[in-house]
Amino acid sequence: MLSARSLFQEILDNDDSYRLFCSIAASGESQGGWENGRIAALVPPAMADLAPKITRHGADEDKHGRIFHQLMRKRGLDPVPVPPETDYTMLLERAGIGLAHSKLRAEERLTEQDIVVYLAHSRVTEQRAADQMVMLRTHFGDHPEVGRAIRMISNDEDNHLAYCHEELLRLNREGHGRTIARILRESALAEIAVYRDVSLAVMEHMGRILQWPAAKSAVLAAGIRGVYGYERLAGWHRAVGLRMPERRNALGGPLAAAAEYA
Repeated sequence: MLSARSLFQEILDNDDSYRLFCSIAASGESQGGWENGRIAALVPPAMADLAPKITRHGADEDKHGRIFHQLMRKRGLDPVPVPPETDYTMLLERAGIGLAHSKLRAEERLTEQDIVVYLAHSRVTEQRAADQMVMLRTHFGDHPEVGRAIRMISNDEDNHLAYCHEELLRLNREGHGRTIARILRESALAEIAVYRDVSLAVMEHMGRILQWPAAKSAVLAAGIRGVYGYERLAGWHRAVGLRMPERRNALGGPLAAAAEYA
């Protein structure tokens, strides 16, 4: 029977598929770290109070990238190049979601509108990350090799999502409500399409590595498209709602030490 647990176990048990999984994850987290670092450096003066939280967000992402590299090193594995079709952050940027890297590479200060775009985009992508980590924590949170890493990253993703909710609600009270609602909707609808395409590409690569029969690959592809159909119809609403989180000021404290997960 195919399940998220059995699929991830297959990936975990094979060095080549595990190395690809960790390489993709490390690349995405490191990219997120760079993006947040640049945003923190370019925050407009009127929103300077956000800079430490954005910096903390980026530091967490950098930490996650290092964790995935450590997981590979513990097996004696080197990272592999990330296939472009599996690069979630790059494909989101190409879809026009979030802040363009050309803007982040410049030295010009961002605007308040840019920060609203960043937070709304992050609210959508952090929902995906938090949900994925909850799934992994449920099935592999006690795994001797990856369990501690999964628990640490999952806790961080929950913090990132809480931070996005709290800051967007504050900006909503300050008069940005219509802009926030529009960007959340645009980001959510674009993200589900990118996530579908990346999931299909990752499963295709894993299928070749693990030599899945055509029937198994077809069932998995159908399942991915089915999830997209549900999300396109109604599931995207989960990524656009805002509510005050139980974790307040989630990124306001000190960064957890990264003796990381070991």
